[in-house]
Amino acid sequence: MEHHHHHHHHHVEVGEHTTRLFVFCILLNLLFVGVEAGVGLWQHSLSLLSDAGHNLSDVFSLVLVLVAIRLAKVKSNRHFTYGYKKSTVLISLLNAIILLVAVGAIIIESIHKFAEPAEVNGAAVSWTAGTGIIINGLTALLLMRSQKSDLNVRGAFLHMVADTLVSVGVVISGIIISVTGWNIIDPIVSIIIAIVILFSTWNLLADSLRLSLDGLPEGINLDEIGEKLRSDSHVTDVHHVHVWAISTTENALTAHIVIDDIGCMEEVKERLKNLLEEEHIAHSTLEFETRESHCHAHDC
Repeated sequence: MEHHHHHHHHHVEVGEHTTRLFVFCILLNLLFVGVEAGVGLWQHSLSLLSDAGHNLSDVFSLVLVLVAIRLAKVKSNRHFTYGYKKSTVLISLLNAIILLVAVGAIIIESIHKFAEPAEVNGAAVSWTAGTGIIINGLTALLLMRSQKSDLNVRGAFLHMVADTLVSVGVVISGIIISVTGWNIIDPIVSIIIAIVILFSTWNLLADSLRLSLDGLPEGINLDEIGEKLRSDSHVTDVHHVHVWAISTTENALTAHIVIDDIGCMEEVKERLKNLLEEEHIAHSTLEFETRESHCHAHDC
């Protein structure tokens, strides 16, 4: 039985562009948190102060993603043979949990407001939340392109979309309160927003949990991979196929490949590696065997 192992590295690298983008988004959002907290203190507005706190948790989530991007670039060593790539999966899981906690906080706060609706200065709230729509919306737009290829960026993107929605809700309730004086609108809008955030976070949580447990990464179909590997003219069988995520952007595979002529092994391996790269699997370890060795191993 021959055992060969080598790597082709063509992964989706999170570029310097994304890193700079995150630094910019963090600074932009920190500035906004400062302004919002200032106006909240000046106007004695509890909703603005709590929104500033919520936005601060977003800045924290952006910082976490930046940490994940940095950790993913750490070189492998004797104790961590893949480097710290898996930390990107754990951070996306943490981000999903933070979003769920935020949803819980919004719901509890809303229930409290139903019991005793607070006096709200509609105009001040609307203006500040309007600025929030611009800042959060801009951040979400900047992250939109990268979010399809990385679960972590998607987490940050969802945080920002959620925040933009919260700000839209605050503006609408601010306007309605200014016109009608119905303070009860505030918690109603909050609960609707919380439900919207919950739905978007659920998938992020499920994906993060699945990757944490070495489940099949999204977009990978095991049957299709098997078919592609078997499509090579020299391959007679494929078994023991395992696929898992090394990080939020890189996948790995191990498989046993039975071939009819061990002399063709190198060229078959080259072809199969290229096939796998097309399927977004950058790290593949293929173990080659012939029908005889396979039979011998299985005690035919």
